[in-house]
Formats: sequence, structure tokens, C-alpha cells
Amino acid sequence: MPGHFEPIRGGGAAVALDDVEISIIRSLAVQLLELIGPGPGEDASDDPLAELFAEGPSEPPADPVLRRLFPDAYTDPEQAPDSPQDAEERMAHSAEFRRFTENDLRAGKRENALAVVRTLDSLTPGGDGGAILKLTAEESRQWLGSLNDLRLAIGSRLDITDEDDTDDLYRLPDEDPRKPMVMAYLWLGGLQETLVNTLTR
Repeated sequence: MPGHFEPIRGGGAAVALDDVEISIIRSLAVQLLELIGPGPGEDASDDPLAELFAEGPSEPPADPVLRRLFPDAYTDPEQAPDSPQDAEERMAHSAEFRRFTENDLRAGKRENALAVVRTLDSLTPGGDGGAILKLTAEESRQWLGSLNDLRLAIGSRLDITDEDDTDDLYRLPDEDPRKPMVMAYLWLGGLQETLVNTLTR
């Protein structure tokens, strides 16, 4: 079990984590929460109807990580528009889609990251300085979503655009300032892969 998820009864998953690993994942999840920001009702009104009908932004986020987490719809950077009018229509459709979906997407990513923090905070330390994290089926899905978001965020900071283009990351020298972030990216990828395998068995 150390370093990878295994299935448990009830459709959940379990993994052994040491104190350093727990601290790293929790810190990354908190940073992700700070980046995503509060929900529309958390800093303004407690009126549930106001939150229900709140519209999201129509413009892409300025932060490249948030742009990676909340990409434009109806746009393909590899496919050039047929005409200026086509480009304008794509932008209009994308803005409309974002306006009505981004708040819900942010709420889902926020809930996933909160689930990571809460489950880690509920761990009982073991005698060897670590703990066994046991997740329900729902918590496992939330962890999977958050692990994906964390890797997208780190990948954006590292300017990784293609998952298949990571071979050079394994050969970074220890003195490279990107090394700690790269190690976290690769380690989270391993956790994500074993969790996917666990949930699809």
C-alpha cells in the first residue's frame, strides 16, 4: 500500500501516507483553494437564491493556472478559425458558456479540494509517523478530481503542455529550482494513476 492506492470494501480506496506526504498534499490543496477563491455566496450574501442565479465571468481568467483549470469552450488553439467572423462567433459562444458554467465548475473543484483537506485532517497518526488514509467511493472521486486539478496547476507553472513530453523532467539536476515542483508533479501523477486503477477494477 505505501505510495499507491488500493481498493477497500464498499468501493473506496486506501493509501499509506507519511507525515511529509500528508503535509505536501494538504498544502497544495489549500493553495488550490486560495487560487480558485471563495464561492459567490461566501463573500457577499447568504441568500441561496442569489447564489443560484449568480452569473459567472465571461472573460477567461488572467492567471495561466486558472486558464488551464477553466479553459475556453468552443476554441481549439490548433484549429485556426475559417474567418474573422468565425473567430468572433467562437469567442461569443465561449463567453456565454463560461458565464453560465464557471461558477459551478469552481464550486465543484472547491468541494473536491476541501474533501482532500478534510480527509487528511481527520487522519489518526500511526506509530511510524504516518497514517492510512481510507476514502469512501465518493471521497475517492473527489480526490481523483483534485489530484487532476493539482497536476494541471503544477503542469501549468512548469509549462508542461503535453503529458507525453515529461521524459526530460526525470533527468533534471538536483540544483534546478524546478526540481521540487517536478517531483511533486510526478508523485501526484503516480497517486492519480493508482487511484484510477483502483476505481476502475
